[in-house]
Amino acid sequence: MGGAVSAGEDNDELIDNLKEAQYIRTELVEQAFRAIDRADYYLEEFKENAYKDLAWKHGNIHLSAPCIYSEVMEALDLQPGLSFLNLGSGTGYLSSMVGLILGPFGVNHGVELHSDVIEYAKQKLDFFIKTSDSFDKFDFCEPSFVTGNCLEISPDCSQYDRVYCGAGVQKEHEEYMKRLLKVGGILVMPLEEKLTKITRTGPSAWETKKILAVSFAPLIQPCHSESGKSRLVQLPPLAVRSLQDLARIAIRGTIKRIIHQETVNKQGNGLKNAPRFKRRRVRRRRMETIVFLDKEVFASRISSPSDDNSCEDLEEERQEPEARTLLEAKPGPPVNFLREKVLRLPLPDPLKYYLLYYREK
Repeated sequence: MGGAVSAGEDNDELIDNLKEAQYIRTELVEQAFRAIDRADYYLEEFKENAYKDLAWKHGNIHLSAPCIYSEVMEALDLQPGLSFLNLGSGTGYLSSMVGLILGPFGVNHGVELHSDVIEYAKQKLDFFIKTSDSFDKFDFCEPSFVTGNCLEISPDCSQYDRVYCGAGVQKEHEEYMKRLLKVGGILVMPLEEKLTKITRTGPSAWETKKILAVSFAPLIQPCHSESGKSRLVQLPPLAVRSLQDLARIAIRGTIKRIIHQETVNKQGNGLKNAPRFKRRRVRRRRMETIVFLDKEVFASRISSPSDDNSCEDLEEERQEPEARTLLEAKPGPPVNFLREKVLRLPLPDPLKYYLLYYREK
């Protein structure tokens, strides 16, 4: 078994490796990956493997390899306010990263076959909202999960801007998947052992692009009830935000803008934020190919950039000791400025806690 990229010591180093191998290519995707620690979605006894570029499976719980999720997130071309449907939503890890990009006025739905995995996903989502400081840096589109077979979605359901299927799709189900998509929408799914991106360019027009060679466990076929009828999956309704919710979103947004302006005033318009802490890393030779994840899933990259940076290695060695010390100096724990601002507001405590989503940290 091998990974597309080297293992990291923590979530940030894993993301650094994915960026270096060009699996992560855009700032939005990078921010989402850094905001959610992959280890939080592992059972405690398996967390030592969280930062390896490998899939993980335990019973019905499953996570794809980070390089797969990276390619999926990039291919979906996510934007704030879009609607997203995750078929085989699993632990909710991908859905939560997507929610960070969609923002409060997006739609974020997931369908999962196993009820125990739905419960696991809800626990992980609750943990993220209540304890992660990253939650306050984004306007979040909270995912909603329903139990059922994704091949039995009710035919009168709404169509979506973005759809992802996390299991191997047989050729005979390709048209079914396409019908879930709005015109202008993007569908990403494993089809005929290729991670495939399908863009709906018109009512009956499609553009197809093969992204990555993969092998996923196939979709489980529906089991009909004793009456012979299928059990239709009803997706969550597209509800309108309550006035109370809109007020919370607006207040938090105003406070964030104030914090941003204060930061700009302190730093000056021409100054950038201090560089993120990076470990000194050993450059590795180019890898041609790539992943054997487990008995069910493997992946290989169709093309990968050259990683022969021997000249850069020499340059790094020539850096002055003072500069290297500055780069490698680990910063203190980040401050949650939004939380601090809210807690200082002249408001009753219950209202402050409401503005903080009753967060525990």
